Amino acid sequence: MSEPQSLAPPVLRLEDHKLLTGQGTFVANLALPEGALHAHFVASTQAHALITEIDVTAARAMPGVVDIITGTDVDLGQLPGKPPDCPDATGRPLLATERVRFVGEPIVAIVAETAAEAADAAEQVFIGYDPLTAVVRLEDSVSDDVLIFPDVGTNVMGRYSGGRPAAPDFADCEVVIDAEIVNQRVAPCPLETRVGACYWTDEGRLIYHAACQGSHLIQGILATVYDLDPSQIRVISQDVGGSFGAKARLYVEDALLPLLSERTGRPVRWEPTRSSDMVGLGHSRAQRQTIRLGGDRDGTIRAMSAHVLADCGAYPLSATILAQLTGLLLPGPFAVDNVHWNVTAVVTNTTPIVAYRGAGRPESAALLNRAVDSFAAEIGMDPFLVIQKNLLESTDLPWANPSGLVHDSGDYHDGLRKLGEALGYDELRERQRQGRLSGSNRALGIGLCAFVDKTSGVPGTEYGSIQLQPGGRLRILTGSTPYGQGHDTAWAILATQRTGVSIDKIDVIHGDTDVVPRSGITGGSRSAQMAGSAVAEATDALVAEARIIAADMLEAAETDIMLDLELGQFHVTGSPAATTVDWAEIAAGRSTADEEPLRCESDFMNPGATVPYGMYGAVVEVDLETGEVDLQRMVTVDDAGTILSEMLALGQVHGAVAQGIAQALHEEFVYDDDGVPLSTTMLDYGIPSAADLPSFESHLTEHPAPGNPLGYKGIGESGTIGAVPAVQNAVIDAVSHLGVRHIDLPLAPQRVWRAINATRESTQG
Repeated sequence: MSEPQSLAPPVLRLEDHKLLTGQGTFVANLALPEGALHAHFVASTQAHALITEIDVTAARAMPGVVDIITGTDVDLGQLPGKPPDCPDATGRPLLATERVRFVGEPIVAIVAETAAEAADAAEQVFIGYDPLTAVVRLEDSVSDDVLIFPDVGTNVMGRYSGGRPAAPDFADCEVVIDAEIVNQRVAPCPLETRVGACYWTDEGRLIYHAACQGSHLIQGILATVYDLDPSQIRVISQDVGGSFGAKARLYVEDALLPLLSERTGRPVRWEPTRSSDMVGLGHSRAQRQTIRLGGDRDGTIRAMSAHVLADCGAYPLSATILAQLTGLLLPGPFAVDNVHWNVTAVVTNTTPIVAYRGAGRPESAALLNRAVDSFAAEIGMDPFLVIQKNLLESTDLPWANPSGLVHDSGDYHDGLRKLGEALGYDELRERQRQGRLSGSNRALGIGLCAFVDKTSGVPGTEYGSIQLQPGGRLRILTGSTPYGQGHDTAWAILATQRTGVSIDKIDVIHGDTDVVPRSGITGGSRSAQMAGSAVAEATDALVAEARIIAADMLEAAETDIMLDLELGQFHVTGSPAATTVDWAEIAAGRSTADEEPLRCESDFMNPGATVPYGMYGAVVEVDLETGEVDLQRMVTVDDAGTILSEMLALGQVHGAVAQGIAQALHEEFVYDDDGVPLSTTMLDYGIPSAADLPSFESHLTEHPAPGNPLGYKGIGESGTIGAVPAVQNAVIDAVSHLGVRHIDLPLAPQRVWRAINATRESTQG
């Protein structure tokens, strides 16, 4: 793949104008054929119960109701997506019939003329329950005292291990610390809830509008559910109001919309409320972790052994894989060979766990960095020095970690040095010392995180093509499905770098299975590496084809034709001022010759995972009287290989860091002991606004990925990986002089206040 010349002047995101001016096309506001109906799902109010009765008689008589179905009306099998190593009995039914396993599990589907009429009818549905004991705590699930799937005989959905074959012997370590860490359950909360709309054409073809992360993936699932050839289904995904994993899969409600449309003979749209989505949209994280870390008093880390108890929720979906990723990344960027980890994944009577920005890797960084910080505290050594002492050297790379993950390129020490300089680390420590001497009730804390990521880890291909249009415009088709990343801008930049065509003459098309022939999924920070490489390969091929045409038009040898990227013109080598041919003329010539428009495509094969990394630092002040945390600074140093666009890269860092800070300080989805959710609205589930966040101080370094033709690594999830432990370590550091050694997430004022006062009471007692 050819290297582009210098990048055109920086551009603003091409996507933003339509979104900021209200011209976006979302499922909720798209125009459907006349007579569209609204779907509403009646969900379980019990966490675990047998269904004794379903009576929809009164609901059917309500105004505007067109159709109502229960599970007995559905003969479509289970929802695809169950992990292959989990028993068939753990597959999820499209509507619950005999047993419900979490609050929010759909039981009845109602279709009415308006959303309000459907909601009113739902109030008239009677469902009888025979309550069963709910399994909410992970330790209760492991015991198998109450079985969520009685036919399976256990709540354990998988046991996995990695690293060295057995746990290390810590006998030779001078210091050994044990830590128990909670990575709390969070709800992704995209601004746009799950949505869907569909209808059948007169020819019997299904048209399905989705807010998703890959239209062909949705097409394939629908084809499986309805036993159709994929060509009989057109899936369209236009603007998507956020996701990062939560909308990567089809939910049972989505899967039922075609059936509802078929039964009524009319289009059907579904727009759940926020409270419905808080329990229906998949949750994430939800791990209880233990780690033993051993080393010497000079700061050398020699061994670590970790166990992850992972919550799958009521149905096993992604959690078994996510927990394995948590182990796979150990020991992060550190030169430690003696590592062992194991995972136990269990089901509970809670909302199922799905992938969410970072998908197992934030959990790994939190586990590792809390342990390293605890080790530093135990030996009385500054955590910066412990990190520095144990980082892999650049000369060690590439390096295969104990589980086989290859760290491809980078300079971890340089990243840490840059972080220290940007923080003014030594000055901060002196300021902290002076504050403690003064007895101030405002305690300064500095927290660090050193992490690696695994991106583009899923095998397969991604599609990209580019076509020369009349007038010299370029039309890019991409298999990537953006939901905020800025793909239109990114792929247009790649094309203008290689063709010289101005960016305002480049159109990017995505998300329509009738237009884009193939696509993968936008997830795992793979888009630049795969979709970007596909677009670049196709564009390079287009330039090569255009050079042949230009040679014929200029009556010169192909090898003598040069492309001036500043002007977007082809000319003969050595005579740039002579006759030239631009892209519009090539397009016109192609048309005159009555040939197909010039078009090239690529199916880029994933060469394997890349390993970006980062060094993050947080500075906080904690009010010792109230426990309130004031996050004053967030400093990030990220390396994601070659940077396509600094603007887009930093945008991804900022968004992910905000989500990481939210988990560290605010977010937690809570159930009571009976499995009743207590976090069903934005009033009781904390999400920070811009006013709650500091300005981020973000820095980028570049160590190209040797396995990617463009040198790209992923960066879309790094902020969620590095921000959480940096903030958590900072808060604990702020109160460590009082004897506090650990505080679980999220670091809400009450939790911090209790930790401070518990330590004071034990000291006084």
